[in-house]
Amino acid sequence: MKIESQLAEITRFDHLELLANQVVEGFISGMHKSPYHGFSAEFAEHKEYNAGESTKHIDWKLFAKTDRLYTKRYEEETNMRCHIIIDNSSSMHYPVLKPNQLFYENKIGFSVLAAAVVMNLLKKQRDAVGLSVYSDRYEYYAPEKGSDRHHRMILNALEGVLTASKTPKTTDAIPFLHQIAEKLHRRSMVILFADMFHLGSDEKLFTALQHLKHNKHKVVLFHVVDHKTEVIFDFDNAPRKFIDVETGEEIAVFADTIKQEYEKQVENYFKKLALTCAQNKIKYIPVGVHESFEKIMTTYLIEKQNFG
Repeated sequence: MKIESQLAEITRFDHLELLANQVVEGFISGMHKSPYHGFSAEFAEHKEYNAGESTKHIDWKLFAKTDRLYTKRYEEETNMRCHIIIDNSSSMHYPVLKPNQLFYENKIGFSVLAAAVVMNLLKKQRDAVGLSVYSDRYEYYAPEKGSDRHHRMILNALEGVLTASKTPKTTDAIPFLHQIAEKLHRRSMVILFADMFHLGSDEKLFTALQHLKHNKHKVVLFHVVDHKTEVIFDFDNAPRKFIDVETGEEIAVFADTIKQEYEKQVENYFKKLALTCAQNKIKYIPVGVHESFEKIMTTYLIEKQNFG
């Protein structure tokens, strides 16, 4: 069964943990057809063998099945710490969902479910996870821990992001990214879900992203957008009123009159963002809200393998 059809069977976000588990299990069951063949076998109990490690814990039976070397893991092992960051500003609540749409079909819902999916992977491999949520204030913080109770607490916080009343909130990422960076004392993987639409200086934003790299953290930026309307500006040419969801500013235009210039400006900004991330060794992954979650999980697996 495809991930999308599995998700369609459950439409309420109060089943966030179940949804995330279905996404991950569907992904793992298909791994034998992918370059990650072997991860699916006893996923939580093995890690890939690194040259120079002791060979006494190599699982030779798994080697016979996969032709790849894995060592057995143990309950007390926590190999990685991961801190997930979610931008919860008003622009992340776009597009406004219609009654028949699923909660993960806008940017904040997609990001929340993607975060829960990453948490599920971390839990299976007994790694520690923390969470920060920001908008015009630092809304939530939990340090990196690996207990079941901690996971449930963070899942409750993620559900709270979806159920909270929707009030206009500007993006004030810069001070909060700096604050989060200062809280990360031990080397971690930092995963940021944001649409990167903000007010103020691009340079200051890029400096804040660079700050997340201090202490040799590995940073992954999932740039979440609604591709149809925010990138290619796919509107008919009827007169429309466009409203900034954060400032309330309005403009009435025919879409065709600004489409070309809008797309040019967006393309240039996204290219600049991708280049800045590349220069600072930040993994930059653009994702659309109507894509599957496989890109999220594949990126996580690759970056975890390179985390050592």
